[in-house]
Amino acid sequence: MSAYIARRMVQAVVVLWLVSVITFGLEHLLPGGPARAMLGQEATTSNIAYFNKVNGLDKPLPVQYVKWAGRALQGDFGVSLRETSPVSHMIRQALPKSFVLGALVMVSSLLLAIPIGLLQALRRYGAVDYALTGISFVFYSMPVFWLSLIMVSLFAVRLHWLPPQAPQGTSVATLVHQWRGLILPVLTLTLVIFAAFTRYIRSSALENLTQDYVRTALAKGVSPQRLLFRHVLRNALAPVITLLGFFFPFFVSGAVIIESIFNYPGMGLLFYNSALNEDYPVLIATTLFVGTFAVFGSLLADIAYAIVDPRVRYTRR
Repeated sequence: MSAYIARRMVQAVVVLWLVSVITFGLEHLLPGGPARAMLGQEATTSNIAYFNKVNGLDKPLPVQYVKWAGRALQGDFGVSLRETSPVSHMIRQALPKSFVLGALVMVSSLLLAIPIGLLQALRRYGAVDYALTGISFVFYSMPVFWLSLIMVSLFAVRLHWLPPQAPQGTSVATLVHQWRGLILPVLTLTLVIFAAFTRYIRSSALENLTQDYVRTALAKGVSPQRLLFRHVLRNALAPVITLLGFFFPFFVSGAVIIESIFNYPGMGLLFYNSALNEDYPVLIATTLFVGTFAVFGSLLADIAYAIVDPRVRYTRR
């Protein structure tokens, strides 16, 4: 186990380096290069030459990369072209809010998906199973923006139960204080993600219920409830752990569509506004953050999978 974790950590470091190289390359693939992107189309040749000299863009690319990576490791991602404030400051404001949204969505999705998936497995091929499967497919296949508009139209416009806009503020405490504004974006994303989780939990639980250890445990007198929650559930959660690893970047990027529709002040809305305003320093920084957390999510999922399922053995190939 320790050798496997060490190898995966080394691989993660290599992938992180590749992510940084690709992100650095994206900046230099901008139309006209970084200088033209920063200064605009009206910049003269002398303006571009001066900008390149001041910012070290006239140096060889390897030298530029080393300096850029060093600044990034120190949290220096430049200055926003639109807000004229440090990109790191904007990320520090938006990142905790995306973590709040992501944590609420993941917890609520699992609390719904685990019991419903187990219920479907226990009532397999019955009316309850078919009904819940149909409902999950509806939410799973429905576009997020369309579901968001339906939720706003129903709960905010017609029933007037909830505000149509997410809470605004510069701190997480402000978001929590205005908790009613969190319900619609959290509920919308929960319905989509829980539908995906339910399908995997159901299929995994069905597979485990037909295993020999289940029949042996029942023959020894183990209660069905103890067998279900102590053994079947643990094995059935293995594929869900992999899914959580894939969804881990969501904690950083949030959901661009959801945050833009509900005007939620997280990383997704920051990325969306930066793309509209061609704010390249912010776009590059958010891309780097999402890529980094995607690598960490995959690493954590592999480690957790090995812990949850001791039957898995990892060997050097």
